[in-house]
Amino acid sequence: MPKSTEVLPECTQLMDPGKLRPFLEAFTSRLLNLGHTRLTVSGYEASARHFGQWLQSTKFAITEIDDDVVRRFAQHRCRCPGSRQADRLSAKYVNRARRFIGFLVEYGAVTPSTDELPGVDLHEVQIVAFQTWLRRHRGISERTVRRHGRMVMRLLAGLGPDPKLYDARLVRQVILDEAQRSSRANLKTMTMALRGYLKYLATQGLCQPGLDQAIPTVPQWRLSALPLYISTADVDRVVASCDVTTPIGIRDHAVLLLLARLGLRAGDVSSMCLEDIDWREGTLCVRGKGRREIRLPLPQDVGEAIIDYLREARPPAAWEQIFLRAVAPHRPLASATVSSIVKLALVRAGIDNAPSRGANLLRHSAATSMLRAGATLDMIGAVLRHRSVDTTAHYAKVDIDMLLQVAQPWPGSASC
Repeated sequence: MPKSTEVLPECTQLMDPGKLRPFLEAFTSRLLNLGHTRLTVSGYEASARHFGQWLQSTKFAITEIDDDVVRRFAQHRCRCPGSRQADRLSAKYVNRARRFIGFLVEYGAVTPSTDELPGVDLHEVQIVAFQTWLRRHRGISERTVRRHGRMVMRLLAGLGPDPKLYDARLVRQVILDEAQRSSRANLKTMTMALRGYLKYLATQGLCQPGLDQAIPTVPQWRLSALPLYISTADVDRVVASCDVTTPIGIRDHAVLLLLARLGLRAGDVSSMCLEDIDWREGTLCVRGKGRREIRLPLPQDVGEAIIDYLREARPPAAWEQIFLRAVAPHRPLASATVSSIVKLALVRAGIDNAPSRGANLLRHSAATSMLRAGATLDMIGAVLRHRSVDTTAHYAKVDIDMLLQVAQPWPGSASC
């Protein structure tokens, strides 16, 4: 059985990374700034040095680095100085080198190939341009941009590669075929993505305009369900479930308070930066969907929780975002992680009957609590940044006292 190889730590310096040396130094500094231990960084450094040494011996230029070069490095019969002689490198070892190459791409020393872009097929580079157009003109989150790219990629098998051949019959048939194997919610998202893609193609002159009108509407009663929320007492139990003696508990406590007191979305919390808080005025600038901005008052307990996190628990990492991962690499929290914080807090609080388990649960609960405390629908809509009054009026369904005042008697009980 062939052996894998690892660079011996004491022999790391025997390898000469050649022209990659300045990039290697910047790479190791980046890893240290992200919070990786020196032992972890030394492993990445060894793989990167080995790659640089092999690149010199094979006479490849830095600008020639691509997937084929990486495959050759992974498969070469290693006789490089400072390593165990072996017939192949381990997958983990090669992945460390790949991360270094990703750094070179980010640095601009290597040109990325289209298959290195997340969610994009090698033969469908048009999707990359579509996603760039979405970022520039639509004001949607990066998560939605990637999702729209994946959705359109799935539909291209039925649409075909040439947009000039698209017509209304084809567009409609593709959606009807997809309806046979997708849920209603997934199909609704798919039609939204395709509608945006066809509009993009039309603006670029790549297909006939107006094809987005041929996409059939997915039947769905808007705002037909009741808002999913928990009581104020349960919200307090969720917030109090955090162990504020640990860094993770301090962070989660601040995140939960932001969700519960201000009704923020998960994306609002994950993208929140230090410059968004005006400590002197006691306000918080929130940037939500569609690049809309609003400045909200910062409650005392929320501000104190954020200060505690910044002083005692936030890792020393050079990110503008406030909330970071607790373990290395110390990157900003993803929206999905914010929802996971809520899910784990519900478990700790012993709330087993929650109607949902994501960040929106606390958003709906905040809106319901404000309504029952006497806030008007206009005030709630301003705090939650709703575009439509109908969306805010959705919460009136749970105000039983108000509904009793406007309820009419059942005709069968009325006297003649």
